[in-house]
Parts: sequence; structure tokens; C-alpha cells
Amino acid sequence: MACFLLLKSVKHTEVLAPVHGKRVMEVCLFFLYTMIFLPGIAVSVHQVKSFLNHTAYLSCYFPNSQKTDIKDLRVFWQKGTDEVVHEVNYGQEIHNNLSPKYVNRTKMDMDKWTLQLLNAGIVDKGQYTCIVQHRDKGSPKVIHTSECSLHIISNYSQPEIAWLHTGELKPNEYLNLSCSSSGGYPEPEQMTWLMSYENNTHTFTHHMDVSQDAVTKLYNVTSKLNVLVPTNTPANISCLLHLGEQLGSLVSVPLGIEIQLEEMEQVKINFFGPLIAVIILITLLLGFVILKNINISFTNQSARCSSLEAIQLETKAIIQTADWEPSLCIARPEVSRS
Repeated sequence: MACFLLLKSVKHTEVLAPVHGKRVMEVCLFFLYTMIFLPGIAVSVHQVKSFLNHTAYLSCYFPNSQKTDIKDLRVFWQKGTDEVVHEVNYGQEIHNNLSPKYVNRTKMDMDKWTLQLLNAGIVDKGQYTCIVQHRDKGSPKVIHTSECSLHIISNYSQPEIAWLHTGELKPNEYLNLSCSSSGGYPEPEQMTWLMSYENNTHTFTHHMDVSQDAVTKLYNVTSKLNVLVPTNTPANISCLLHLGEQLGSLVSVPLGIEIQLEEMEQVKINFFGPLIAVIILITLLLGFVILKNINISFTNQSARCSSLEAIQLETKAIIQTADWEPSLCIARPEVSRS
């Protein structure tokens, strides 16, 4: 593919210097050679990480045990199979055949056999191949190859917990929280929640919303939690952003929560205590009034009963008096006998 692109550029060039045309043909032959013979060479892939907008260091891992002079070697760096990243031709750096996005962005450290890729961006991630050719009595021969897989990293912001709950949190009420992190790359694996209380830690895994900026290609993530918080014991809630096995994790600042149920009970006692006392007092007063009325009624009834007995006795006496007929004793005058 790289050879095709180079030949295409030559085809659309009206005037081409002989030397440059020769160099293009050499590069084409080199790529064709590597495409044919490299698949048979076992190559281990080296993992390389670089921070976004920093310099990425891609080593060729060439031991050069024979101490071969750089002037007798050709070193090519290519990305995939169709992009020329850097070229050193017998001691001289050649820039004519580089892919446009790598122009003025690469440097070769000849002592360390390391390519420096300046201002590495997300578009630069991928597979890079270093190929070393030795010129020895005839056509150049490939004596070394190595591959690097470049990973671009952009640090996520520290996860931050936001309080979504409205109003004061009450006992036996669910708490709503969200946790967010932004500006990172690559896409994280997941976000988990941790709630610790009474020497125990509980883990919650919820759906993670992921969005990617169309321009910067950086990711923003958010997760939400709806959980019942224990009462009468301090609890710490934090969220953990998992970036991958090799990148580790980021943890938020813990959110401390403590709900005191005793205070609520004390409020209930303070409120209901006087009310209960008033109810008892009213009950006692009502009881006293009822008892008093009962006593009055009993007294009145006793009085009525006594009056009735008196009347009955009086009536009986009158009746007895009416039935008694007194004997009339008429004194006769005495007649003197003279």
C-alpha cells in the first residue's frame, strides 16, 4: 500500500528529479521485500504507553551486537502497512517519503535506536514496526525487525460525588448520588460504588453512562447510585473508576453520612410527652366530674328515699288515726235527793 501511494505521488508529479525517483523506487522495493519476507519472522510486540500531547518513545530493540556502523544500515519505521513514519538511509534521515501527519514530528536517537514521536495524539495509537537492513555486497538484507503497540493515555479527573437527594435525608429513606469523571482516554472498564460501615464494605455496580467528545476524542463517564443508608452508624460512600488492568483505578473522596435515629425518637418523645400528659389530665378531670355527678345523684336519690319513707310513715299514721274512734263520755249531772 505504501508503495502504491508513493508511485501514485510520482505519477502526479510533472518533473521528478532522478535521485528522488530512484529513492522512491528503493522504498517501494524495500516495502515489497518486507511484506514478502517479514511474515516468516517471529516478532514479539512491545507495549508502549505515552501521555496525550507528550513525546512517545518507540524503541527498535536493535542490539547491534556486531557493532555495525549506522552508515551501513537502513532503518525504517512504519505504521501498519501503508504509513512511513521515519527513515534513516545509511546514516542520513530522509523526510521525502514520510506520511504527511508525521512530517516534522519524528526524531531518531541513533545511540539508543529509539524513535521519538512528538506531540503524540490519539490518532497515533496503533502498531509500529522497526525494520533494519544491512548493506553487504549486493542488495540490502533485513537483519532485524521489532514491533511496538503504542497506547495513548489521558488522565481522567478524580471521580467526584454529587448529592442528588432533595431535602433532608430521613431514616429509612433512599439516598440518590452521582459520580462523574471526565477528560480521559482510553474508555474505562466500569465504575463501582463502595459503602463502608461497621467494619464492612459493600460493593455496588451500576450502569455507567459514557460519552466521547467529537473533537478531542476524550471520554466523560457518569454513574448513579440509589441506596438505603443505615441509621445510627457512620457510613462512608466512595466511587471507583476502573481504567484497566495496566492503568489501575481512580477513587473519589469519600462522602461521610450519619443518620441519627435517636434524635428523631427524642423529638417524638418531646412532642408526644406533653400531649400524653394533657390527655391523662383530661381523663382524670373527666373521671372526677363523673364520680362527683354519681355521688350527687346517689345523695339526691337517698334524700328522695328518706322523704318518701317519711311521707309513707306520716300517711300510715294518719290512716291509723282515721281508723281510731274515741268513746264519748258524757257526764250526767247528779240529782240531789233531798
